[in-house]
Amino acid sequence: MLDASHSLVLCRIAGHATRTPHKLALVAGERRITYSQLAMGIEAGACYLQSMGITKDDRIVLSASKELEFVYLYFGAHLLGIVNVVVDPSSPVDRMDYIMGLVEPAAVFGTLTTSVECRTIALDEVKLPAVEGESSLHLPEVAANDVADIMFTTGTTGAPKGVCLSHANIAGSACNINAFIGNTDDDVEALGLPLSHSFGLGRLRCMLMAGGIIVLVGNFANLKAFFSVIEKEHVTGFGMVPAVWQYIKRLSGTRIGKFSNQLRYIEVGSAALPLEDKQLLMQLFPDTRLCVHYGLTEASRAIFTELHESAANLDSIGRPVSSQVEVCVMDDEGVPVADGVDGELCVRGNMVTSSYFLPQDNAEAYYGDWFRTGDWGHRDCNGLFYLTGRKKELINIGGEKVSPATIEDAIRALGVADCACVAVPDPNGVLGEVPKAYLQQAGCSLTIEQIKTALCGVLPPHEIPVEWEWIDRIPRSSSGKIQRLKLKK
Repeated sequence: MLDASHSLVLCRIAGHATRTPHKLALVAGERRITYSQLAMGIEAGACYLQSMGITKDDRIVLSASKELEFVYLYFGAHLLGIVNVVVDPSSPVDRMDYIMGLVEPAAVFGTLTTSVECRTIALDEVKLPAVEGESSLHLPEVAANDVADIMFTTGTTGAPKGVCLSHANIAGSACNINAFIGNTDDDVEALGLPLSHSFGLGRLRCMLMAGGIIVLVGNFANLKAFFSVIEKEHVTGFGMVPAVWQYIKRLSGTRIGKFSNQLRYIEVGSAALPLEDKQLLMQLFPDTRLCVHYGLTEASRAIFTELHESAANLDSIGRPVSSQVEVCVMDDEGVPVADGVDGELCVRGNMVTSSYFLPQDNAEAYYGDWFRTGDWGHRDCNGLFYLTGRKKELINIGGEKVSPATIEDAIRALGVADCACVAVPDPNGVLGEVPKAYLQQAGCSLTIEQIKTALCGVLPPHEIPVEWEWIDRIPRSSSGKIQRLKLKK
């Protein structure tokens, strides 16, 4: 592969292609790609983009499908300093129209639903040129701090924001994660996560950077097929969100535990994992590194905890992932608070974005060089961090800030399948805000009165919801996060 000193990820891939050219890198169905073939595919992807007249700093929209052409174009764009705007192929038309209108792409690769006109090429129609002998590429000067990717947030707290991630950001994140999990070139990972989110795309980069093997799996819907891949490809690890774990439990019980001697690591993140699920995973995988991360697209995987190592503090989200990352709890003025005091978690480090795409989105995003996560929590005297909830979603009951997650956990523990709490005006006009609970009707045999009575022995009186409503389904993002703002009227 040609020189790509601006991208440590590309440099590592090139190094593997030179030292271990015949080692397997990617498995996609029946296609098995070595590191040498991967490097040539990336160069071919860059040649293809350049032949279309797409140049440095241009933006392309990539529909994140589990196809080799996506991988080649994604990294090929990095080689040329072209900015990838990675999107979910199933994105609704209003979301795609919004993104397309903002980024004004030079081209779209993949099938997307949008009313915005643009040069569009389906991934299966991409014909990459053969790469042989001396390359015809003309490489521009690209810096490590140049924008590599723009990832749009899920918009759980408003309009989607474009997160600008540099080549240095995505390499820093991969280095942090690999060091914590301990990924090496001996690892084989089954990737069932979507590539349209930072978790799944990050796992792809982590494994290729480490020189391991990535097995692209459509998703987790067919568990029999997923288990078959684990067995057939001698998989040593995978990543999942808590919603996937709930799905695995519901459909297969504890059968995944049969791979406990084979799986070296499992990474879990993107939403909170209940305590009972942490304990069950520890029972099923006594010798597996169970790595649970906290982070946002803007600050990918800032904090990690390994469940077996943190058995005495399973309610903690852990410590900063590496010495390159700092986390501080601050008050509303951006001043650090004492240990044990709740405040906003703020992060700085090698993987933290320096900017959103729209300048106005940066206005309240930072305290100096500290990125404001919008999450509320505290640090204990041992340096462990604890998450309370989203700052914008905290319920201000007579001046006391209460996390909706605390109330939700108590309600679910009573046997309610799913629920969500939001702030509503106090009907008596005394406390300012009070909690309202939305309960999923399906699978619950309790009445609201029974739930309220049971909560009296669990929660303080002011945290017991004042208003209640049964609904068909609790709105959640694709990664399993409750979209509370959708419940506010």
